[in-house]
Amino acid sequence: MIWELVGRLLLAGVLGAAIGLDREYRAKEAGFRTHFLVSLGSALFMVVSQYGFDEVLGRENVSLDVSRVAAQVVSGIGFLGAGTIIFQKQFVRGLTTAAGLWATAGIGLAVGGGMYALGVAAAVLTLVGLELLTLLFRSVGLRSAMFVFSTSDGDSLRRVTERIGEKRYKVVSYTARRREEAREVFEVSMVVKTRNRSDENDLFVFLQSLPGVTLLGME
Repeated sequence: MIWELVGRLLLAGVLGAAIGLDREYRAKEAGFRTHFLVSLGSALFMVVSQYGFDEVLGRENVSLDVSRVAAQVVSGIGFLGAGTIIFQKQFVRGLTTAAGLWATAGIGLAVGGGMYALGVAAAVLTLVGLELLTLLFRSVGLRSAMFVFSTSDGDSLRRVTERIGEKRYKVVSYTARRREEAREVFEVSMVVKTRNRSDENDLFVFLQSLPGVTLLGME
């Protein structure tokens, strides 16, 4: 029996690591080690929930809900998920990674409960959701990018606006502040939604090519 339970932990860890490798490849906050531990830990909690109270249950007038330990994993994993979500300036990062951790916890619970086929299927579907759907709908979704630049040439600001209109990019936010210097200098910060990274690079190169424009940052 002990080796079967160890096998459950091993399988859960392998499936979690497989999902984590996808996140590691994309340089996300939680990589294969985090997903491995989440899945392994969830499987362990499930095994303990199923078999860890046999001696207590054998006593007279003792009844326990053995599912309560596993149930706490579902809510407890939210602590890790919240830690991967970052709100920075105009961006929210890490939502997909947090959802992946939540799904990985479910996979660990399934494998820990002995539902091997369900756990493997869930891991495969999770990877499909992370990779295949990204490839299929890459042209549908939009990416957010922030550009920060300064310029003393009002005509450059007009050319940037025209460029965004020509490319049909969507401006999410735009702020411009005047610096107190000897000459009039504007520092502009804008968040633009583009179709792909190639569009981001195109706008990046265009900003660099404008005379009188100093690109201060891009995210």
